[in-house]
Amino acid sequence: MKTLGLDLGEKRIGVAVSDDDGQIAMPATTLAGDKPPAEVIADILDLARRYDAQKIVVGMPTSLSGEAGPAARQVADFVCVLRAHCDLEVAVWDERLTTALAEKTMLAADVSRRQRRHSIDKVAAALILQNYLDAHTDDEAH
Repeated sequence: MKTLGLDLGEKRIGVAVSDDDGQIAMPATTLAGDKPPAEVIADILDLARRYDAQKIVVGMPTSLSGEAGPAARQVADFVCVLRAHCDLEVAVWDERLTTALAEKTMLAADVSRRQRRHSIDKVAAALILQNYLDAHTDDEAH
């Protein structure tokens, strides 16, 4: 099952997509996140159609202790609106430390600062989506 992964941010939304089998997540694109929610949702649903995704996974920014802060509440509210406007399954997944890991990975690959700034959000989305896919592949195997 092809799945779209999202890393929601105030300014940018990182987007990743899985392969057709739902095994491998790949960075896809970045959307403007500072538009009105209706426009952001329209952009996400347009991408879901273009990629033929059957599911959307949204990163949930919980604190290291696992508590939901203001950012998590904003994402939860956004997910409710997204679910109300689409017929796809919308799941949430813990995104703790994914942006830091994306930055570390890109630094290790010697990606320039400018390129990191343009790619960090979609790489973080790919990490969120890959973690989700891995966890659910393990569930199916048992």
